[in-house]
Amino acid sequence: MIKRKGGRITGQAPLHIMLLPNVVMILIFAYLPMVGIKIAFEDFIPAKGLFGPQDYVGWKNFSYALNLPEFWAVTRNTLFIAVMKIIFGLIVPVTVSLLLNEIKAGFPKRTIQTIIYLPHFISWVLLAGIMIDILAPSTGIFNVGLKTLGFSTIDFLGNPAIFPWTIIWTDVWKGFGFGTIIYLASISSIDPGLYESALIDGASRLQQAIYITLPGMASIIILVTTLSLANVLNAGFDQIFNLLKPTVYSTGDIIDTFVYRLGLINARYSLSSAIGLMRSAVGIILISTSYTLAYKFANYRIV
Repeated sequence: MIKRKGGRITGQAPLHIMLLPNVVMILIFAYLPMVGIKIAFEDFIPAKGLFGPQDYVGWKNFSYALNLPEFWAVTRNTLFIAVMKIIFGLIVPVTVSLLLNEIKAGFPKRTIQTIIYLPHFISWVLLAGIMIDILAPSTGIFNVGLKTLGFSTIDFLGNPAIFPWTIIWTDVWKGFGFGTIIYLASISSIDPGLYESALIDGASRLQQAIYITLPGMASIIILVTTLSLANVLNAGFDQIFNLLKPTVYSTGDIIDTFVYRLGLINARYSLSSAIGLMRSAVGIILISTSYTLAYKFANYRIV
């Protein structure tokens, strides 16, 4: 029952109470750690404490980070992996959704959707272990199959040239099922009369897909693409962290794993904080740009 007090509606209080735990978690795990930003401008010594008499060094840590060869290497790796994930993460689900749309029987279509959607629910901690077993050079199912067919084995997780593509395609495999659902939903909103008219005019299935289905999906494709620009510097820490080896640092190490090693393993807290802050600053710009483009080209806005 909606109650009024002082002219204001208070009947939504249960909904706000339901959201309260999430708000508290965001404050604790997202906003409270931002106090540590000050470390990026200090020569931080843990023994002095977070609010102790630390030596202020200004932009020294940022300048040092920008002059590190490793910093530009991991930035290049991050951009390559992230951009490839965005490209193939768009092409694959769009293609699969077009193919699934051609399946008219309900049961096979639902079965395929369920199978390709399942990996989306598996965490990378578990999935990385599965990938390590499947892609092992000598005992993995994939390489055993290659040897049986007379081909040489492939070191998917130990070869610097192959590792980035392994990361890209395993990520696409894990997530394309979710994207397929989004695009199938957009296809379902297309007027069936357009297909009937095209069929009467003698259009083939391929022509219907090219001239009706794809244009009907254009708005959601543009929206997903523009919003994905916010992830250009997010190559997937949880995935790469669980699959990364020192032998592939040259091509597989990204900003997030680099910061992890600097801060938590090498105890270079100030430098890692500076790099993390620069990444976050660029990330804010990318997010703002992606939402601006989404509003301009797809009329999407956060209400």
